[in-house]
Amino acid sequence: MARQDLSQAQVDALAAEATKIVEDNKGLVVKTETWGLRTLTYKIQKNRKAHFVMLEIDGPGDVIAELERQLRLNEDVIRYMTVRVDAHEKGPSVMMRKNDRSDRGDRAPRAPRRSREEEAA
Repeated sequence: MARQDLSQAQVDALAAEATKIVEDNKGLVVKTETWGLRTLTYKIQKNRKAHFVMLEIDGPGDVIAELERQLRLNEDVIRYMTVRVDAHEKGPSVMMRKNDRSDRGDRAPRAPRRSREEEAA
C-alpha cells in the first residue's frame, strides 16, 4: 500500500522498483496488479486512502527479505504484507474480478417478500 497523495505514475514506478529488486536478486515477478486507490478501514499514518499493488513473486527467502528491507526504508510505502502460497493463481485475482460475483454458490436465492396482508393472515 502506497500513500494516497502519490500519482499513478509514481505508484507504477514503485512497482517497477520492487520488480527490479526482485529480479536483481535472481527472483521472478510472475504477475503485477494495480488495484487502484481504495479507502482504508482505519487511518494508517494519517492516510484515509491508499494505492494498492499486488506482486506475485517466485523466488527464495532472501529475495523476499531484501524486498521487505527496501520497502521498510521507502517513505511512500505505508504497509506491505508477504504471504507464502503453494501455487500462483492463474488469471486475474479476486480483486480484479469485480463483475464475477456469481461465485457465491453457497447462498440460496432470496425468497420473495410477503405483503402485510399475507403476514397478518
